[in-house]
Amino acid sequence: MGRFDQAKMLLQVKKLQKELQKMVITAEQGDGAVRVEITGEQKIKKIHIDPDQVDLDDIHQLERWVEDAVKDAIQQSQKIAAEKMQPFMGALSELGLG
Repeated sequence: MGRFDQAKMLLQVKKLQKELQKMVITAEQGDGAVRVEITGEQKIKKIHIDPDQVDLDDIHQLERWVEDAVKDAIQQSQKIAAEKMQPFMGALSELGLG
């Protein structure tokens, strides 16, 4: 791979990283009682809890919903990032970056 091709590919990867930063993935639990929004880089943007759907006498259920929503959002984010990075993986390995 020539230097020009390497530079071009690295620019494409940086562009993809910016896309992932702007992307928002949403995961819900408890029929919408808990909604988590994260970026494509797995940074939490917002956690919303609908007080009308939460039983404060069962705080453990709310904790499980939050944990599960965060896990779901991270898994979705990882899947999207892996799919978008797939075309670059072989070339990045050649550069020692994969």
